[in-house]
Order: sequence, then structure tokens, then C-alpha cells
Amino acid sequence: MGSSKDGPLKEMPLGLDATTEEEYASQSRLLQDFTSISSIDKAWTFKSDSGIESQAMFSISQPNLLANKRKKFILSSHISRESNNSMNFQWSPFPVEMMGVSVFVPSPSGAKLLVVRNPENESPCQFEIWGRGQVEKEFHIPQSVHGSVYADEWFQGISWNADETLIAYVAEEPAPSKPTFTGQGYKNGSSTDKDFGNWKGHGDWKEEWGETYAGKRQPALFVININSGEAQAVKGIEKSLSVGQVVWAPPVKGSQQSLVFVGWSEGIRKLGIKYCTNRPCALYAVRAPNSESETDGSELKASSTEDFPAVKLTQSISSALYPRFSPDGKFLLFISARSSVDSGSHYATDSLHRIDWAVDGVLSSSAKIVDVIPVVMCPEDDCFPGLYKSSILSNPWLSDGCMMIISSIWGSCEVILSVNVLSAEVSRVSPADSNSWNVLTLDGDNIIAVSSSPVEVPHIKYGYLVDKESKSTTWSWLNVSSPSSECSEKVKFLLSSLQFSILKVPVRHVSGSVTKGAAKPFEAIFVSSKTKRNDSLDPLIVILHGGPHDVSVSSFSKSFAFLSSIGFNLLLVNYRGSLGFGEEALQSLPGKVGSQDVDDVLVAIDHVIDRGLASPSKIAVVGGSHGGFLTTHLIGQAPDKFAVAAAMNPVCNLALMVGTTDIPDWCYVVAYGSEGKNYYTEAPSAEHLTLMHSKSPISHVSKVKTPTLFLLGAQDLRVPVSTGFQYARALKEKGVPVKIIVFPHDVHAIKR
Repeated sequence: MGSSKDGPLKEMPLGLDATTEEEYASQSRLLQDFTSISSIDKAWTFKSDSGIESQAMFSISQPNLLANKRKKFILSSHISRESNNSMNFQWSPFPVEMMGVSVFVPSPSGAKLLVVRNPENESPCQFEIWGRGQVEKEFHIPQSVHGSVYADEWFQGISWNADETLIAYVAEEPAPSKPTFTGQGYKNGSSTDKDFGNWKGHGDWKEEWGETYAGKRQPALFVININSGEAQAVKGIEKSLSVGQVVWAPPVKGSQQSLVFVGWSEGIRKLGIKYCTNRPCALYAVRAPNSESETDGSELKASSTEDFPAVKLTQSISSALYPRFSPDGKFLLFISARSSVDSGSHYATDSLHRIDWAVDGVLSSSAKIVDVIPVVMCPEDDCFPGLYKSSILSNPWLSDGCMMIISSIWGSCEVILSVNVLSAEVSRVSPADSNSWNVLTLDGDNIIAVSSSPVEVPHIKYGYLVDKESKSTTWSWLNVSSPSSECSEKVKFLLSSLQFSILKVPVRHVSGSVTKGAAKPFEAIFVSSKTKRNDSLDPLIVILHGGPHDVSVSSFSKSFAFLSSIGFNLLLVNYRGSLGFGEEALQSLPGKVGSQDVDDVLVAIDHVIDRGLASPSKIAVVGGSHGGFLTTHLIGQAPDKFAVAAAMNPVCNLALMVGTTDIPDWCYVVAYGSEGKNYYTEAPSAEHLTLMHSKSPISHVSKVKTPTLFLLGAQDLRVPVSTGFQYARALKEKGVPVKIIVFPHDVHAIKR
């Protein structure tokens, strides 16, 4: 290129002019503004010394796009009630960054904070006990005791006992010893890989729990004494059990303390467990390695627990998760995903159950399981649709001891529910608006929650009963001004120009075999500008969730809000099979993938076109996982419908995927329906593979015309990159424009 008096002319990338480059630069700056908005992950409250006011602690995270890292903070606040019934939150001047921290959990009283730093390489795991003004204790747990502490949503369990002297937790079992060979042959004894002339045995393979658990050892249960720093494995648990979600049982004077935990048995192989509640599990109780509940915490005694094997508490039900004891210790509550286990669907409608707990602390496997909230098959219009994705706070109880506050999915919204565990009465606590609400913590009988929408960043809300004395069930919600809700003025301005609505979309084809629940309208979230930017309609992006048993809820998404703000309308389709609409609608999809779900998406698109909300000539489609399955199906089955498509880790060929994925059973269930559980085998027949191929997007690849972007995570164990590559290469072979971006360190969820 030539040069000018101002220096050499800037060389532009191929096909990019200066105007387009400036537009990209502006959009990327805006994307950073959206990405840097912080997220409120968890919260805890503690009564202040006066017993009237409260202290709150919030766990905040904030991505740094350029550094490719996520920072974690603690933000504290003092809560006081004003005379006019409003609440005053006095925030600390700055958040405190938790650098290198894997997980932190405050004690029930708030007097202490456990901080865990997981090891790198073969270094010890670091435990810190923080007091009000300093780090009081620091312990280093060697690899010979255990590896990293589990800090994920499935196995994580960290529980303080009542007198705050012992902590139960889940960590990787210690690494097995490996044979060492030297110049003199086999050597039995300690050595390191760095010893000159030595070679340590490798390649002894052990089954793992699939996606996101590569390289992770078996989760096992441990107890640490925070006075001595002694950590011990809990005895009496079968080696075949993977443990998680541990809680302390109510203390009984003069008796050994007990622990209740969730146990997953691996069976023939460990199928992938991430995003999969269809793995059978049960609640177990075991004696903790300490002397009595009145212990002074001076030592842990493991020998007395060896004669007490863990007791399986939930013999008669195929799934039990998130154990929680009532405040009086009389009941043990838990969520069950038995619909998921029994049908084979990776997610389904949850149920809530209760066990009477023996006041003498005697562990029994014959306890009667009482149904509190059953599976809802076909909800009446605008009525409670059942429990979905219902994890429970560590302390979910109001002061009456029988009312539990939980979050759940209700159609296309996340909502807050109150559940009376004795009468089984369920009420919607959060407002009946279209926003999504998530409970963070309780402040006595009040609720601290977060509310957001596709056009509104997350805001903290404070809820209280309007008239507690009259036992009113009406809740009032106050806005809480919070530093975590701050965003740039440009983002605020752009969001203020947007609107959203939840559309009811009638089902197009209803046969006589369709259940009542599956014949009801499904929903789609439509996001648009409040005013037309010009005479023509804004282009539409159709966004499809994965699963298929997941749901797009009306909460804030940074990436979707960014797309809305630069001139796109969005249509997030909750096709039949999505969570939040009853079990009949959910179970209508397995066996009909690639047809019923595809048709639902096309009906939703035609619905907004017919209403004058979208132009048929300006439509894009985007989806990941099963959403990518739908994306690649749609561009094959409706080749003239879409201007462009993007697929993230898409399921393109079930017949190829079944032999390489960590969830081969899923391929059978989506292809055959619930009876696919019975057909599942590690050696698929030609008939199995033929059906799976016919249900897959690859069977329609010859018709595709749409330019398509593929985003693939190289470390994906759920939908291995081979399926995306095969489909993309087939498109290239046909001359269809294709772009493939591979993220070398990403797994199934491309979140780095």
C-alpha cells in the first residue's frame, strides 16, 4: 500500500472498509459496557448485636472481557427499618475482591467465614477461618487427605454444625498411589515424578462424571475441626457412592452428631451428570467423626463411626436432592426429580417431600415419605404449574417453622413461592408481573430478592407481609438502591428504549393422541424497540434454548440485551417440552424431536409475522446444544426462511453423537421417547442408528442454503465437536457459506 504525509495508510482486513471497522469498534465498546454489568449470585443475612437490625453480605461477580476472567466480590450492607415502613440499606464503601477463592460460606451466626482456596497442581488445599477483623485460622490440607473442595452446583456441600466448631464438606478423594519404577526395577515407597531416573505409572483409567468433571476424582465426604485444623474422611460410606449437598442433622444431647447427604451410585458407568437430574440418587444419613453433640471441638474421633454404615433414608423413591431440616428438627424436606429419573428426560417436573425425623437421632431406612407438592401434570390456566429447577436456600424458613420460601419456574418467568410444608399450600410471593424474580436470602420473615427482565438490569428488592398480624398472604416489595445495579449511562439509555412481552402461541397441529397439556398454547418472549427506527421492521433474531427440557425466562441477559440495543428484535421460543408448563407438555416432546419442536418454532415465527412484528425477509436463528439442533434442523427443513444462522455446540447427528457423548442414554430417549431407556445400550444397532439419523439435522443437510456460523468448544464432552465439524463440512461441500470458530479451552457452555 502507499503512504501519506501522515504515515503509512492503514491496511484494512479483507472485505472491511473504514466505516464498517468503526461500526465494529463502537459495537465492541458497547458489548464491554454490557458485559461489565455485575451479577448478584448469593446473599446471607445476620441479626446485628442489637437483635433488631441486620447485616447483609452479598456475593457479586463481574466479568472482565479483555482479561478473560471473572472477578468475585463480597459486598456488605447494614439494614435498618425506617419509621415510614421503608428499609434503609447502608452499603460498605467498596466491595472486597475474593482473589483465588474457590468458595466461601459464612457460619449461621455470621461470626465466622469459611474461605476455601483450591490447590493448583499437587499443592495442599487451603482453609481459612475469618473473624470480624482478621483471619483467625489457616489450615493446609495435604493431597494425601483430599484434593480440591467441590464448588459446583451438583456436588457442592459445605455445612457448619450448630456450635460452629465443625464443618462438613465435599472434596475429591485422595489421589491413588501409583507404582514407581527405577533403574533397580519396581520400587514400593514415596517418590516424586521429578526424581531422576524414576518413572511413575500412568494410564490407570477411572470413570468420571462427564461434562465439566474431566480430571476430577470421586466426590467424598469430610469433616474439619476449626479449632485443631484436623480434617477426616467420614467413615461408613460405600466407595461406589459419589456424595454431595451435605447438611448436619439436628443435634441430640449425648449422641453422636449425624450428617445427611445425597448419594449417587455410578452403576455400570458414570453417565454425564451436569444438567442431568435423571441420575438416580438418594438421601443417606451417617455418623459424623466426632464424640458427642456437646463436644468441645478438641478432637475428631473416627473409630466410633466405622461400625455405623450409612443408612439409606429414601428407599421408596428414585431421586432425592437438597435436604433441609425444619427449624424444630422434626422434619426433613427434600426435592425429588423422580419424574426425570423415571422417564429418562434429563430435566422434568420436580416434587417436594417430607420425612418425619426421629427426635432421638436414631437413623432409620423405613421412614415414610410424605408428598408435599406432587408433580403437576396439566395445570389450569394461570395456575401453579409445578416445581422446576427448584434449589433451596440453606435456610429457607419463615419464623413459624413450617413456611418455606423457594424459587421456581412458572411458564416463561422465574418466581418466588411460599410453601406450607404441613398443609401443602403453595402461594406465589413475587408480583404477578412479567419480570423474573429470584430469592437471595431471608431477613427474618422478610425476603431479599433480585428482579430483572430482558430490558431491565437486576435490581435488589425487599419483600414483607403487608399485615403479618392478620396472617395476610399479600406481600409488598420495596426497591433497594444498590451499587451492584449500576451500569453506564449509554446502557441505561438504550435499555429505556426497549420493551418486551410474553406471547401465547396456539399449537398448529393437534392430533387425537396429544394430551390435554400438550395441546395448550406455548409461550415466546418478544423483545423490541418502543419506537420504529424507520419505516421498515427491525430484523428478527429467533433464539432457541437447549435441553430440550430447559426454558428461556424473562430475566436479564447481557448478550441478548446487547443485541436488542443495536437494532434487533428478539423472539425467545419456549417450544413444547420446555420447563414450567406442566409434565404433560414437557413429556410430549421425547420421540418427536426434529418435528414437533421444529414446527413450534416455525409457528411462533409466523405468529409474529402475522401480527406485523417481523419481516419474513429479515430473520436469523441462533441456538446452542439442542437449540443448535433446532437451528440446523430449521435451515434444512425451511431453507428459504432464514437469512443467516448461528449454532453453538449443536447436536447435528444423533447417530454420530451416541458413540462419543457422555450422555448416550439421552440420544435414545429423545429419539424413541421414554421407552428409549429400555433400548439404551453401549452398542447401538443399525436400526437404532438409522432412527437417530432420521431424527437429526444431518438428514436435511442437502436442502440448506443459509450462511451459518458455528461456535464450538474443543473440550465439549456433551456434544463433541465432531458432530459440528461433520455438519459444517457437509455444508462447505455444497458451497454454503460457513464460518467455524473453535474455542480451544471451552466445554459445552461457551462461557470463558
